[in-house]
Parts: sequence; structure tokens; C-alpha cells
Amino acid sequence: MLQSFNSTNSSMELSSSLTPFSKKLSDISFSSSLSPFPLQLYPQTSKPKNLRVLAVAVGPSQELPRNSPQRLLKELAHRKKATAPRKKVPPKRFILKPPLDDKKLTERFLNSPQLSLKQFPLLSSCLPSSKLNTADNTWIDEYLLEAKQALGYPLEKSDELGDDNPAKQFDTLLYLAFQHPSCDRTNARHVRSAHSRLWFLGQYVLELALAEFFLQRYPRESPGPMRERVFGLIGKRNLPNWIKAASLQNLIFPYDDMDKLIRKDREPPVKSVFWALLGAIYLCFGMPEVYRVLFEVFGMEPEAEDCQPRLRRQLEDVDYVSVEFEGNKLSWQDVATYKPPQDALFAHPRLFRACVPPGMHRFRGNIWDYDSKPQVMQILGYPLAVNDRIPEITEARNIELGLGLQLCFMHPSKYKFEHPRFCFERLEYVGQKIQSLGSGYGGEVADEASRRPWKMATREASPCSYEQVLREVFAGKVYASFYHLLGASSRCV
Repeated sequence: MLQSFNSTNSSMELSSSLTPFSKKLSDISFSSSLSPFPLQLYPQTSKPKNLRVLAVAVGPSQELPRNSPQRLLKELAHRKKATAPRKKVPPKRFILKPPLDDKKLTERFLNSPQLSLKQFPLLSSCLPSSKLNTADNTWIDEYLLEAKQALGYPLEKSDELGDDNPAKQFDTLLYLAFQHPSCDRTNARHVRSAHSRLWFLGQYVLELALAEFFLQRYPRESPGPMRERVFGLIGKRNLPNWIKAASLQNLIFPYDDMDKLIRKDREPPVKSVFWALLGAIYLCFGMPEVYRVLFEVFGMEPEAEDCQPRLRRQLEDVDYVSVEFEGNKLSWQDVATYKPPQDALFAHPRLFRACVPPGMHRFRGNIWDYDSKPQVMQILGYPLAVNDRIPEITEARNIELGLGLQLCFMHPSKYKFEHPRFCFERLEYVGQKIQSLGSGYGGEVADEASRRPWKMATREASPCSYEQVLREVFAGKVYASFYHLLGASSRCV
């Protein structure tokens, strides 16, 4: 009894002495295990389940592994602190560079291919501003023969031709024509600039060629249906078909299948190369070669169903067409190989007759012919003093000139259903194309005499070009077209 009582008292004294400490540890549980951390303290209120160790703290003296996420995050945070916020850098083309010294600048200009051709200023303006480098020659060695074979040209190098032949630059221009804005070489400034000038010229050459062709092929048709025919042939949706017909798609898309590309990735490069090709061919060989490439190499067919105009009510023509158009549809060979007679009144007599039929002489002798024509002729500086072999030719040319000027002033609002409106619209149609081709290059004139069979009968005859005519004739598109047709009596400035 006594022993039990003593043990009871001792336990009570121990419990009373440990009361403050036990209160402090009332919320702490003890557990032991064989883990490297024998003591684990958890509050009783929160009992975690499935505790996972995500990271282990390591002392600063111990280095982290190279592939450790903590090390990568630490380095990234250090870089963010050390690096200042990036400012918007201007494009390279706006960064001012120190100017070249006089010696280097002189060498650059003297070595430019554009200064190598003084006889053909328009052709020289489309050449690259600097010589072709190794990357350019690599493309030429690898793909140029394939391009020339597809277009039907001899495989010999054009550099072997004489300096007075514009075809000497054909290899260079043909290479530049295929460097569209989506290719690798377009980053070079001399390639990008030359290609853009070629396709800029080529689009107007193409429109002028088809305008002259359809005006002579359909002498009784108004410009509305002819525009639909042109769009059906050279619309941007149809250009890939012509490129594929000539087997040139691999030169434009060397790493892709053209048929599998979407329209926005396929049509712009094809259009750019197509126009640039025609610009290069026109500069080197002239308009007849442009017709051959269009209808023979690309295989364009004017009578195809997809390029026919919509049906419309056409008033019966009250006038007669010229004899050479009666019951005869001219082919592209007839247009390309046509040479005017020796004593022709005009530079392009057949194209003139397609726009101004011979029956239009019945409109001569009206009030405009007496009141307005002398003033217009005086302002424009006509007639010119021309020494023809036969004096009657000079007189006949001046009569046709006055008739053409009269038709230019017969506005469609006054002659709605008569033949003067028909002539006015056809003259305006071809004049639009001449104006676009002439204004695009601002007076840079090619030597047309070496490529086009123009018969000039002016004083100290020199070839009149589209640009020269446009600088003199300021009255509008119809004047531009008429003086193109009457090139023999045009005044060169």
C-alpha cells in the first residue's frame, strides 16, 4: 500500500513539474523512423497526406549540377537583373553610315554595269548597279541553260556578241528575271532593284503588245470586249498555267511543288517572274520576240473559251473597215512580222487603219475643222516641214493628221451611237498603254531603231519613242495614242 502510494505521489509531482512544458508540446507529435531525419514535427491541426519533396536546399558552398533546373533559373534571374530593357532598334536602312571617300565612290560608279551601255539607256537602267558576285554566277551556271532551252534560245553565252547588240546582256537580264521577291537572292540590293525594274517594264510591254494585237485582229470590236480577252489571257489566276506550259515552274519554285502551294504563295512570284521575263525579252529582242514567247512558248490561244468576252448587244457597224481586215483574222505571226511599205504615211499604217477606218473622211469639213483644228495644230507645232520623195505623200499625211485630231475631240457624250465614238475609244485604249509604258521610265529611251522597223520621214529623222511623244503631247491619252500611230509626223524633242 505504501509503495503504491509513493509511486502515485511521485507521478503527480512529475506531472505537476512538467505541466508548463507539456502545454507547450501539447500540439506536437513525436515519431521515429529509419529515415535520415528522425524527428518530424507536424501540427496536429494539419495532417498532410502524400507529402512530396519537390526540392532540397543545398548549401551555398555546394555547386549545383550543370543541368539542374535551379541553376538555370538562377542564371536566368541573374541575366534579367544585369540586362537593361531592350530598346527598339531602327531598321538598317535608316542607320546612317559614314560616306564613302571619293576614290571608292568613283570606283563603284565606274565599275557599274549600268555605265557600260551608252547606246541603250533604257536597257542599261535595268542592269544591276554592281557586278554579279559568286552567288549570282552559281545560279547562272546551274539553271540558265535550262531557262534558255525552255524559252527556245540558243545555249551559247550572250557575252560573245558585239557591244552594239542589245542581246549581249540577255544572260544577265534572264538571270535577274527569275529572282522574284520570295527567293534567296532577293536580299542582295543589286538583284532586288534590277528585278523590280524589269517586271515594272514588262507589265506595260505585255499590255501594249496584246492591245495592238487585238485591235488588228478584231477591227469591229470595241475596247470593252478586248479588255475581257486580255484579262482572260494574262489574269493572275492564269499565269501559273503559262509558266507550267513552258516548264519553268522548277526555276521559280526549286524546293516546292507549284500545284500544292496556296494561291497567295504561288501567284505573286509567278506574276513577278512572268512580267520580268517579258521586260528582258523586249529590251534585248524587241516586240516581235515578245509575241513569239507569248503565243509559241507559253501557248496562249486567243480563241480559247475561258478568254472570250461576255455576250453584249453590238450595234451594226455603219462604216467599212480597211481592205486588209475584211474577212481576215490576223494571227500573231502577221502582227509580229509586219513591215510597213516604203512610202507609208505612218509608222504603223495597219494599226492606224484599225483605229481610223478610211470612211471617216466624211466627217471632214465641219465647223471644228475650220475653227479649232488650226489652233490645235499651231499649239502642237504641226505640220512639220518634211521632205518626202513625193510631195503628195506629205499632203496626205497632214490630212490624216487633221482627221485624227478631229476624232480625238469627238467626245462620246456627243456621238453616242455613231462611228466617231468607236474610233475615240479605240484610240484611247491603245493610248493608255503607251502612256503607261512611257511615263514609267520618265524619259529613259531605248534605241528603238535597232529593234523596230520604223520608217521615219521627219526632218533629220531620228527614232521617236513613246516617252518623247508623251513629253511633247500633254493633252491626254488619246493624243499619245494618235502620235504613236502617226510616228512619221511626230516631232521629236
